[in-house]
Amino acid sequence: MNENEIKVLIFNLNGENYATDIIEVERILGYEVPTVLPDTPDFVEGVINYEGHILPIVSLAKRFNLIQGEKGAETKIIVVKQDMQKVGMIVDVVSEVKDIKSEDIESPPDIATPISKRYIKGLIKVNQKIVIFLNLGNILTDKEKKSII
Repeated sequence: MNENEIKVLIFNLNGENYATDIIEVERILGYEVPTVLPDTPDFVEGVINYEGHILPIVSLAKRFNLIQGEKGAETKIIVVKQDMQKVGMIVDVVSEVKDIKSEDIESPPDIATPISKRYIKGLIKVNQKIVIFLNLGNILTDKEKKSII
């Protein structure tokens, strides 16, 4: 890998392919049912014990206003580092890690999408498919981070 390439983690959510920079990812966990907390936004599924600390778990499907699929054996929690905090993101399937050339990342078009533009870094063509390149560090606002972390 040279300096013009980045490693991305490709995952599936509600039938669509997404990617995030592998630098944002600390670990991938198997799904476990989180402990529900009262008075949290509906996209916060709850918390789990992660290495002796409380880890908030966010449903990316709910955050993006998508239909939440059934959780099964393929469901994973991606532990994402955001500044000094960590958050778990529920995804349907983790597919692969790929090297992507930075010039292959295109700006998202100005079209209506259920996913806010603040979450999207760009679009990547991988194996003749379009993958939405997410900025998972922007999934939660500072106010939301303070309220759940």
